[in-house]
Amino acid sequence: MSTEVPGDPTAPGSPDRLYILTGGEARAERKTELDLVTLIVSRSEADPGLQPEHAAIVRMCAYPLSVAEISAYLELPVSTLTLLLTELVAGRHVEARPPVPAAALPDVQLLEAVMNGLQKL
Repeated sequence: MSTEVPGDPTAPGSPDRLYILTGGEARAERKTELDLVTLIVSRSEADPGLQPEHAAIVRMCAYPLSVAEISAYLELPVSTLTLLLTELVAGRHVEARPPVPAAALPDVQLLEAVMNGLQKL
C-alpha cells in the first residue's frame, strides 16, 4: 500500500523536488566533466550546514562510488545529481576521479591461469 499523495512535491522524482534540490539552476549554465563512470570520493566528513542530499553524498562516498551508483542509491536523475556533485567538488567536500583505465586492470588470461593453478593444488 503506497502512502504517496498525488502531486506530492517531496516525492522522489517530483519535478518540484528536483527544482528545489538544484536551486533552479539551469543545466546549460554549468559545464562539468562528470559522466556516469566518474568515481566520487569524500574528502572530509559531512558538515552540519550541508543540505541533506549533499550530506548523504559525502557520507556514502567514504569509498569511491560512480556517479551512476550514487544516482541509483539516492533515486535522483543523473542531471540533478551532476549539479549537486559539481557544487560539492567546488566546495572541496568530494573529489572526482576518472575510472580505472582498462590498461591498469590485470590481464584476464593471467588471472585465469593463476586460478587454474590454485585449483590444481
